[in-house]
Amino acid sequence: MDETKDSVAFKVAERLTLGITRILENMPGVVDVRFAEREPAEKRGLLSWEQKNTCILPEDLRDFYLTTDGFTLTWSVKLDSECVPLGCMMINSVARLCPLLQPVSLFSLPNAPSLADLDWEESSTERSPHVPAAPHFDSRSRIFELDSCGGNGKVCLVYKNCTPGVVAQKSEIWFLDRSLCWHFLTTTFTSYYRLMITHLGLPEWQYLFTPYGPSPQAKQWASLYQPLTFNCELSLADPAGDLYLNKLDPTKAFKGKAKVPAPKKKQSTQCSSGGAAKAQGNAGRQSGAKR
Repeated sequence: MDETKDSVAFKVAERLTLGITRILENMPGVVDVRFAEREPAEKRGLLSWEQKNTCILPEDLRDFYLTTDGFTLTWSVKLDSECVPLGCMMINSVARLCPLLQPVSLFSLPNAPSLADLDWEESSTERSPHVPAAPHFDSRSRIFELDSCGGNGKVCLVYKNCTPGVVAQKSEIWFLDRSLCWHFLTTTFTSYYRLMITHLGLPEWQYLFTPYGPSPQAKQWASLYQPLTFNCELSLADPAGDLYLNKLDPTKAFKGKAKVPAPKKKQSTQCSSGGAAKAQGNAGRQSGAKR
């Protein structure tokens, strides 16, 4: 019976992670791949969340929570003799799917600044017709945090064009960076989940969907571990038809190099030649004095 339960749990984990754990374990330098197994969320918990927040969960997100109440997969990299945490894929549980904007406290000042002050009229700014309208920090949008991104921003489930007292149904996935600017990610939770798996949960991978991109350090990690995704080009393929993958071994790339001793200056030859010249000069003077 125990073996049957273990095999069922393994199949569920493989289905949830899309086999990414085996891919990570076969990558050079990757250690300590951990997937936290969780129990499914209860239906009454999902109904309670919808009633409390006046929103209908997307069908794919509801099915996800009925399979596992949240998602956490982490992995580390071994540099010399230390293990450095690097990748993290996370989806908050239903209990932690909290509104980004908390209700105003009764004890707050009436003119206290809030995130709603960052909104401005859309007519005053030019927006491309291909880019969806950004969410608002006021009552026009209902925003819930899916992932805190390790402090580098927030991935949010966003309901736009909301009316007070009316149940919101249509949602999107947006990324809120540290400068409180919105960036569109996907229209469905399933598409975002695939993006998260594809990018291996690398640091700041969400910034690939911003105009400025991730930090230089995050780009270096991505060049080592991120497989080619949707932005691969045919020029990166070899004549055999296989895509080029970075085969750099991080254990060697980050290994300290032995310092080469600096070459000593050749002063002995210069000193000897200078001494010979001085000796010849002294001998010439002595011979002149004798004459």
